[in-house]
Amino acid sequence: MSDSQRSETRLTQTEVLVVGSGPTGATAALLLARQGLDVIMITRSGWASDSPRAHITNQRTMEVLRAVGLEGAVNAQAAPRADMANQVLCTALAGEEIGRVWSWGNDPERQGEYLAMSPVSGLDIPQDRLEPILLGEAARLGVRVVFRTKFESLEQDGDGVTVRVTDQATGRADSIRARYVIGADGGQSRVADAIGLPLVGESGIAGAMNVRFTADLSKYVAHRPGSLFEVIQPHRQDALAIGMLRMVQPWHDWVAGFVHLGERNSRLTEEEAIHELRQLIGADSVDITITGLFPWRINHVIAEHYSVGRVFCAGDAVHRHPPMNGLGANTCIQDAFNLAWKIAAVLKGQAGPALLDSYSAERQPVGRQVVDRAIASWRLGKDVVPALGIDPAAPQEERQAQFAVLKEASAAGEERRVAVAEMLAAKAYIFAAHGVEMNQRYESDAVVGDGERAGFARDPQLFAQPSSDPGARLPHAWVGGADRTISTLDLTSPERFTLLLRERGEPWADAAATVAAEFGIELPAVRIGAGADVVDLYGDFARRSGIGEQGALLVRPDQHVAWRSRTAVTDPEAELRRVLAQILDRADA
Repeated sequence: MSDSQRSETRLTQTEVLVVGSGPTGATAALLLARQGLDVIMITRSGWASDSPRAHITNQRTMEVLRAVGLEGAVNAQAAPRADMANQVLCTALAGEEIGRVWSWGNDPERQGEYLAMSPVSGLDIPQDRLEPILLGEAARLGVRVVFRTKFESLEQDGDGVTVRVTDQATGRADSIRARYVIGADGGQSRVADAIGLPLVGESGIAGAMNVRFTADLSKYVAHRPGSLFEVIQPHRQDALAIGMLRMVQPWHDWVAGFVHLGERNSRLTEEEAIHELRQLIGADSVDITITGLFPWRINHVIAEHYSVGRVFCAGDAVHRHPPMNGLGANTCIQDAFNLAWKIAAVLKGQAGPALLDSYSAERQPVGRQVVDRAIASWRLGKDVVPALGIDPAAPQEERQAQFAVLKEASAAGEERRVAVAEMLAAKAYIFAAHGVEMNQRYESDAVVGDGERAGFARDPQLFAQPSSDPGARLPHAWVGGADRTISTLDLTSPERFTLLLRERGEPWADAAATVAAEFGIELPAVRIGAGADVVDLYGDFARRSGIGEQGALLVRPDQHVAWRSRTAVTDPEAELRRVLAQILDRADA
C-alpha cells in the first residue's frame, strides 16, 4: 500500500461508538443494540481474550446475563457453583492440608441466603469463554465489530464526538463520528486519558504473573473441589514460598501465581515456571504443559467521576484493583447495565441529557467500594504467614520448626491453631462477601426517594439483604401460576420501565397506560397476588416489596427500584407523571 493510500481517511457515522470488546464493551454494545441503536465497537484485539483472567461470575451478574437471554449459554461453558466450593490452604496439592474455607455461596449454613436472594447461581466461567458469548450476541444483534483497530484521539462538540482510529492491518487512519462514546478499553484506557478523567490511588503496587498450564490434578482436588488452592511452603530451601493455583476448567486447566517471586514474576521463563509448578503440586510425576504466561500488576485506582461531556468510561478504565473478591468483571458488566439504557433513552428522545449524569453518581461509589474491598482483601491475604507463626526471613530449618508448632499438643500449639482458625474465618470477607455483590443502593436524580431508607440489620459486606427502598435492586420473589414459575426480576426488561403492583393496584395500572403514552415510553404494569396477573407463589413479594395491596413499585430497566408508593394516592396519574419527569429529565412533561 502506498503512502497516499495510507493517508486517506474516511468518516463513518454511528449513534454509539464503544471502544473495547471485553466484558464491559461487549455488554454495553449488545444492550444498546437490543434497543435498536446503531453501534460500532472497535478493539485492538483480533478476537476475544486469550487469557482466562476474570472468572468468578456472581449472582448479580448472572441476573444481568439472564435478562439478555444468555444465562443458558453461559451455564453451558462454566463450572457450576459446586465446583467452586472450597478455598484450600496447604503445603502442596500432594502435601499437608492446613484448612479449608467455604467459598462463593457453598457454605451449608449460608446456602439458603443465596437461594432466597436470586433466581440464579454464581458460577466460574473464564473470561476467554465468556467474551465470545458476549461478542457473538452483540454481532447477532447488529453491532458492527471492528477488530485490530486502535483508538488514537477524540474531539467533542455539542452534537457528538469525532474519534480518530487506525486500522492496524493497513495503517490507514479513519474517523468515526458518534453521538456518544463509551470507553471500555481496560486498565490502560486511552479514552480515559483523552478526556482527562481524574484517577486517584496507587498504580503498580506489586507485579504478578499468571501462568496458564494443563495438568490432570483430579487426584489431588476432585474430592475437595474449589476455584483456588493457596500453597504455603516453609520447607523450601531458598525462601518461604507462597503460591496460588486457580482452576480454569475442572480439573485439567489451571492458572498459577507465585507470590514469593515478587518482581521476578515479570522475567519468569517457561522452564522456571514448570519448576515452580512442580513445587506447588508436590508430585514430579504429573505431566505439565505451559499454555501461556500473562504478566499483570496490582493497582488500587478509582476515577473520581466516570464521564466528560458525551464520553463515558466504564469497567477497568475507571476502577482498577486486584482480583480478590471476584468483583472485577462483575462490576464491569454492571457498569454497562447501568449506562446503556440511559444512553438509549436520551437518543430515542425519551429522556433529557441530565439523565446521563446519574451514571457516574450511581456507579462511582460502587466502584470505590469494590476497589477498596479488593485491596483490603489482598492485604488480608498477607495475614496467613503471621497466623502460621512463620518468619519469612528465617532459615529453612527454623521456618520448618515454626510451622511444626501448629501440630504440637501444647499450649503454644493451641494458641497457633486459634490464630489460624481466626485467619481462615476472616477469609469470609474475600470469598463470601455476598452483601458487596448484592446490596448496591443508588442515589441520584434517577431515583425518587420516599423519605424512608432502611438500614442493614446485618454486616452489609457479608450479608445480602433485600430491600425495596428506591435505589435498591428489586427484591427477587418467585411468581407465576399453573403455566410458569419465574422471578419478579423476569417481569422487568432491559429496554423499559416496569410498574409492579399488588392485588388492588388497578388504578396505578390505568395511570401507567395514560402516562406512558404521554411520555412515549413503554410502561407495562404487572399485578402480583391472588387473582392478579401472576400469583405471589410463596408470599415473598408481599413481604419484600414494602408496599401494601394498593401500592406500587416503579422498576428501571437495570432492575433497580426507581420509586415506591407504599399505598394508594389521590391522583396516580399526576404522581407517575411527576416521578417520570424527574427520572427522565423531562421538563416538557
